[in-house]
Amino acid sequence: MTYAVSTPTFEGPIDLLLHLVSSHEVDVLDIPLLPIIDGFVRVLTEQRDQIDFNQLSEFLLVAAILIEMKSQRLLPGREVSDDDDELTGWEERDLLLARLLECRAYAAAADVFVAMSEQAARSIPREVGLPADFAVHAPDLLAGVAPEELAQAYLRGAAERPVPRVDLSHVTVDTVSVAEAVSALIALPRRDRATSFRTLVEGCVTRMDVIVRFLALLELCKMGRVTLGQGRTFGDLHIDWLENDGVLAGVASGRGLVELAGLDIDDYEG
Repeated sequence: MTYAVSTPTFEGPIDLLLHLVSSHEVDVLDIPLLPIIDGFVRVLTEQRDQIDFNQLSEFLLVAAILIEMKSQRLLPGREVSDDDDELTGWEERDLLLARLLECRAYAAAADVFVAMSEQAARSIPREVGLPADFAVHAPDLLAGVAPEELAQAYLRGAAERPVPRVDLSHVTVDTVSVAEAVSALIALPRRDRATSFRTLVEGCVTRMDVIVRFLALLELCKMGRVTLGQGRTFGDLHIDWLENDGVLAGVASGRGLVELAGLDIDDYEG
C-alpha cells in the first residue's frame, strides 16, 4: 500500500501528489515537505518490522523528486525548467537501470554455462569398444521342439482358412407383392369376400401382410371395384364390393391388374 501524506493543501497517496505536481495541478511551493518527512520517519520508527522494503524505496524516490523540484524552484540563479523535463531524466535513469539488471541476468547465465563447460571438460569419455572376439549369439528358437511338432505347426499355418460368414438364418425377409394381393382378393368368390378391413386381415401373421392388404384395398377402390366407408372416427373400415365383370375379364394375373390401373408394377414389388 502506498504511503499516504496529509498537508494543508493535499491529503492522499504520495505518488498521487507527485502526479499532481508534475501535471501543474498543485504547486510544489504550496506543499510543506517537512511534515511529510516527519510523518514517514514516525511511521518507520513505530512500524519498523511491518513496513515493506518496496514501500520504503518508493517513498524515498518520490520524496527525493519532490525535494529536488522544490529546491530548484526556491534556489535563485538557475533558469526555470519545465517539470516534465525534470521527470524525463528520472525515466531515462529507470530505463538504464532496467537494462543494467537485464545485462546482469545474461552475465549470470553465461557464468553458469562456463561452469558447466569446465565441469564437462574434466570428464574423460571411453574410447575402447568391445573386444574383437566378443560375439552376441541369438537364442535358439527351436530348442526343445521335436520334428513332429514343427510339421504340425507348418500344417496348421498352411491350411486354408475358412472365409468368415455372418449367420443370417435368424433374419427373415418376406417378399410380398401388392399385385398378388389384389389378384387374390378379386379371385375370391363373392360370398367369401370380406366386408370389413378387420375381417380382411384376420389371417395375416406379420405387419407387412397387413400393410400389403391395405394397399391392395386402396388399389381396388381406385379401380372402382370397392367403396370404403367408416362410420365413426377410428372405427372399422367397411368394404362394399361393386359389380365390374369387364375388369375381371381383362385381368389374367396380378401384373395385368396393376397395368389396367395405370400403375408401375415395380413400385409394388416387395
